[in-house]
Amino acid sequence: MLHRLLTLITKELLLALRDPQSRTLLIMPVILQLALFPLAASLEVKNATLAILNEDGGAESTELVERLARTQAFPHIVMVHSESALRRSIDRQDALLGLQVPVDFSRRLASSQPATIFAVVDGRRSNSAQIAYGYASTIIDDFATERATAAGQPPVSHIVVRNWYNPNLEYRWFMLPVLVSIITTIGSMIVTALSIAREREQGTFDQLLVSPLTPAYIMIGKTVPALVIAMAQGTMVATAAVFVYGVPFHGALALLYLGMLCYGLSLAGIGLFISSMCETQQQAFLGVFTFMVPATTLSGFMAPAENMPIFFQWLNRIDPLSHFIIIVKGLFLKGYGVALIWPNLWPLLAIAAVTMSGAYWMFRRHVA
Repeated sequence: MLHRLLTLITKELLLALRDPQSRTLLIMPVILQLALFPLAASLEVKNATLAILNEDGGAESTELVERLARTQAFPHIVMVHSESALRRSIDRQDALLGLQVPVDFSRRLASSQPATIFAVVDGRRSNSAQIAYGYASTIIDDFATERATAAGQPPVSHIVVRNWYNPNLEYRWFMLPVLVSIITTIGSMIVTALSIAREREQGTFDQLLVSPLTPAYIMIGKTVPALVIAMAQGTMVATAAVFVYGVPFHGALALLYLGMLCYGLSLAGIGLFISSMCETQQQAFLGVFTFMVPATTLSGFMAPAENMPIFFQWLNRIDPLSHFIIIVKGLFLKGYGVALIWPNLWPLLAIAAVTMSGAYWMFRRHVA
């Protein structure tokens, strides 16, 4: 029986890798997402345009403008000469953020009086504009603190921020560990969801049923290739994250692969459940897409789960992706050990038990 099971596993791997379209479906998402997510899908604000109305023209205001221009966030500074021009630069989206330096800015600083700068934020691009405003506020606060210290005045109260685990707030350090989770999701779901549907579509499902293998062994033969492919894809992303993009990995490789295995099992059950209900590969692919979109949305990747309504927070707790994201980010950036990944590892095992049982029940139901 073991030899027959190994033969089925080998056959599934060959079917997944021999067909050019299947190879493309498994390899291209890894390459594209490795190129797009770290480089393009970033919440960092860089190369933005800042419009400045400097009504003061003194030494202090000029120095402040130069400091803003030297940052990576605002390499493009547009100097305007009226409030209407400042409004037009925002209305036309020529600038993401506008600053108005009042006429008494330098004089008030020289006399150690508080000085005010007015900011105009483009609310149509609220997220990027708020981040840009945060950058500008930090630069202005640092400038004011230095001026007060140089004048012998008590420094303005200043918050010193230390970012643990990601000191420079590198967005790639956040994105690439999550990408390991997403790519593993694609590998597990696609291979398992298409497996039984492909047998039905090609007319070989009945031949599989009359083989000496029991339904349980058939499910194992369909699950193992998906786990192998998913873990290979996850390895590719993790390797690129460390050696190409410089993301640190502080955990243990054994724990990473243990997490991949448990996560892959939880997804394989869902994929087999979908495949058991579908007659064609197109239906199975649509079923995978139907699952992945809400699973990614509810995982906490796009928005914190705490911001969701109570009902969706409960869905977040049974979403396997939400647990695996915590494990992968913890292993990469925090150096999690067994004790720290266990609170998110046992839910994956529980989800795997439920989904695999459901898939087996559905498979036996369709066989009968």
